[in-house]
Amino acid sequence: MATSTRQPKKTATRASARPKAKSTRKWSADVMKQSDALDLESGIFKKKSARQVALSLKRSAQASQRRKSSPFRSAMSMLNFEINRGGRGLSAERRRVLNQAKVELRSLFHREPAKG
Repeated sequence: MATSTRQPKKTATRASARPKAKSTRKWSADVMKQSDALDLESGIFKKKSARQVALSLKRSAQASQRRKSSPFRSAMSMLNFEINRGGRGLSAERRRVLNQAKVELRSLFHREPAKG
């Protein structure tokens, strides 16, 4: 019986193991500028009260010529996008205000409360 000497198998370097160049632009900022969801007032998500956020979203959704869906759906979509975009970096207070803005938005559009 002859024993074979095996050479260690070479593995290819994975693309994900290489460091990536840091992008200077954020994809989410492009979405906010270029998407056909809504034309938003500036600083809309910085407002202190949930009602102010919801009223501003409603105004923007109804006035926008860029949206493809109903005003309610477009407004709710942008609000959810902002909450998801903030992720873990969103403070508890901001998250509370934006989630309360969803409730206000449903009320302003005479929709049923979310089931949950």
